[in-house]
Amino acid sequence: MTKAASRGCTTFLLLCPLFAGLAAGAGAQPQPAQPPAQAHRIAAGAAGPMPAILSLREQASVYNNWLKTRLDHILPELMRQEGFDMWLVICRENNEDPAFFSLMPFTSMYASRTSILVFFDRGAEGIERLTVSRSGIGGLYKSAWEPDKIDQWVRLDQIIRERNPKRIGINESDTFNYGDGLTASLRKKLMAALPPEFTGRVASAERLALRWLERRSAEEIEIYPQIVAIAHAIIGEAFSRRVITPGVTTTEDVVWYLRERSRALGLTNWFQPSVSIQRPKDSPYKDTAVIHRGDWLHCDFGIVYLKLCTDTQQVAYVLKEDETDAPQGLKDALAQGNRLQDIELAELKTGRTGNEILAAALKRATAEGLRPSIYTHPLGVHGHAAGPIIGLWDRQDGVPGLGDFPLFEDTAHSIELNVRADIPEWGGTELRVELEQDAIYTKTGPRWLDGRQTSLILIY
Repeated sequence: MTKAASRGCTTFLLLCPLFAGLAAGAGAQPQPAQPPAQAHRIAAGAAGPMPAILSLREQASVYNNWLKTRLDHILPELMRQEGFDMWLVICRENNEDPAFFSLMPFTSMYASRTSILVFFDRGAEGIERLTVSRSGIGGLYKSAWEPDKIDQWVRLDQIIRERNPKRIGINESDTFNYGDGLTASLRKKLMAALPPEFTGRVASAERLALRWLERRSAEEIEIYPQIVAIAHAIIGEAFSRRVITPGVTTTEDVVWYLRERSRALGLTNWFQPSVSIQRPKDSPYKDTAVIHRGDWLHCDFGIVYLKLCTDTQQVAYVLKEDETDAPQGLKDALAQGNRLQDIELAELKTGRTGNEILAAALKRATAEGLRPSIYTHPLGVHGHAAGPIIGLWDRQDGVPGLGDFPLFEDTAHSIELNVRADIPEWGGTELRVELEQDAIYTKTGPRWLDGRQTSLILIY
């Protein structure tokens, strides 16, 4: 896609009116009347208006343009960097390789029978893309098999012999799930089809699979903030009097609003949202799931749009009748969470492993007196995506294997973490400030895809 086409695509996403009515409130609860003196409280810290959303047909056009750019320009670069002149992606229907759908057009929803994709580096001519199936795929892959004339595996053997690759990548890995898409039975069939002189050229393409999945194109990076903005807008609706009536609404009510609102907008969720409450230890409401005034609310929410995922955790405070702002202790606690975000982003450096980033960030945060926990993960065509793991909630000493993958440029990450802070206004009750915001890492460093929460969402 040209730069001009990319700019046009962005404008189209921003201005497309097809879903304007839906974005304005289809499937949402009516906004209750607000006392004029209190109306400003809802907007404090809340997200902006709902961005427009493309129809599925329009999404297909945008996505397929992205895919062609990725296949034409990104895949050759990665195959050469990882030392493969042939890459095989082989899988079966309803047991697809994790990389398979990222290589397929928007309308491809399953692997037909046994699907075999062959990528071969022809040097200056680029990467040859073949499918050992009855027909080509979306103009992106040329069919290389006539089933009535030859067995599928015999034909694959012919294709490999004709091209005589020096190193053949297959998706198998003891460490990375995203690089382990070739099943044992299909590997057995592949190796049986190859002559001895080629079996020795087969090697794990785990890094190639991961890097293909994690790498975002310039066009994707331009649009990703729009996708995250949609998620922020839905949270802004959920954490407001549009949805929450103190003393009546439960956390499950808000959870299902998030799911239903996503569906009404034509979006999907890659995990079930969650909403939780924290209160002072002497609260009369104890652990009830009903939302009351004086509660600290937390949500974890993610959508899928244009085959890219978001993952967001934000927090809100339900004002008491006599309050116009949250207690200072709660605001200070959120500021500590923001400080931990700053520290982690400062430690993101190209080539550093996830474990190195984790150790450096925790050391700095602890030295500043924070009580931190970091469990950041890559983000992209999967929610918990391919790339370096920067801590797990139960592994703050590093994650062998998964955390040893290096950080590359043009990759997205969900900066997920928490700090613990004692709240004076709550009698010293410990509060866990759980935050998660999506960021992109490029050659200029990290940046938030759609900003981050720096003030509490206030619900009057």
